[in-house]
Amino acid sequence: MTTDKLGYQAPSEIKELDIVNTYDLEKQAGELLPKGGFDYIAGGAGDEYTLKQNIDAFNLKRILPRVLADVEYPKTQTSIFGQDIPSPIIMAPIAAHGLAHQSKEVGTAKGVSEYGTILTISTYSGSDFDETAKVVNDTPKWFQLYMSKDNEVNKAILDEAKADGASAIILTADATTMGNREKDKRNAFVFPFDMPIVSRHLRKSVEDQLLNIIYMESKQKITVEDVRFIAEYSELPVMVKGIQSPEDALKAIEAGAAGIWVSNHGGRQLDGAPASFETLASISEVVAKRVPIIFDSGVRRGEHVFKALASGADIVAIGRPVLYGLALGGWKGVTSVFNYFEKDLKRIMQLAGTQTIEDIKNTELF
Repeated sequence: MTTDKLGYQAPSEIKELDIVNTYDLEKQAGELLPKGGFDYIAGGAGDEYTLKQNIDAFNLKRILPRVLADVEYPKTQTSIFGQDIPSPIIMAPIAAHGLAHQSKEVGTAKGVSEYGTILTISTYSGSDFDETAKVVNDTPKWFQLYMSKDNEVNKAILDEAKADGASAIILTADATTMGNREKDKRNAFVFPFDMPIVSRHLRKSVEDQLLNIIYMESKQKITVEDVRFIAEYSELPVMVKGIQSPEDALKAIEAGAAGIWVSNHGGRQLDGAPASFETLASISEVVAKRVPIIFDSGVRRGEHVFKALASGADIVAIGRPVLYGLALGGWKGVTSVFNYFEKDLKRIMQLAGTQTIEDIKNTELF
């Protein structure tokens, strides 16, 4: 264990993990991490109804086993925006990986790179662009932007992301104010380390209680014009993250979004909202394959990945399980999590009679 600012002790061990399921990872990480850090990662808003429903809702749909299907060694390879990846599973953007492990986002980046899928870097990363760039090789990188009220700040951050090699921008649109994070309030939680990307531009640091600064400086009034601005200024594909209604999906596409990211922020924003999976099919229907759909929130098993793809998603992003793997095994733990999901997905594909990812997308759930 190592100590960061404010006396926070993060693990430092690096090892491969033998994963039975990701629920075990959560329990083990909860026993290892300081309470404030674990509750920030694992917790949700309010009563945590939506947090729990994100997982439970997958049981509303079932996968029909298929036999005599002429399937052997299913293939999970796919691509998005011209980027080939070994499976439709990528890293979801999450802030403050240093709460899970001393290596922070550098550890996550190395683990994701070793697996070979897409890395997402948050505005609120605890590691700077150049730190992660040293360990990712040719791994595709997407940058998640929390918009500032000041467009000059937005431009400066986008410039840095492009210089770092970001190939797409994720506009997080569902965090215009902080969700009711009761666990964080009880823990009097503050980030125990600096976040160099955002603090450099806001001229704030951890001593300024960055958790509060973030939401005071973040833009609340996000509109379709912001999607257009980011797309035109960055000249990169822009995905709008936090879409939970068909109406918002249509607005985003009309504004020039190159991708729709279906997510309820892992149940961390509006408690009482439907599960992310419950909204996916209706959004997919109106998107009608015009742009790719990325999905997150509540994904814990291969069955969940399969069901999301069968309900209209093109790519599935995982978040908390990756940070639990990071906490327990550093970068090797991160790679272990992605290997687990790919292996689990292939098992489901074999039993469901699907040879390819496209076959999953053409599967009807019951």
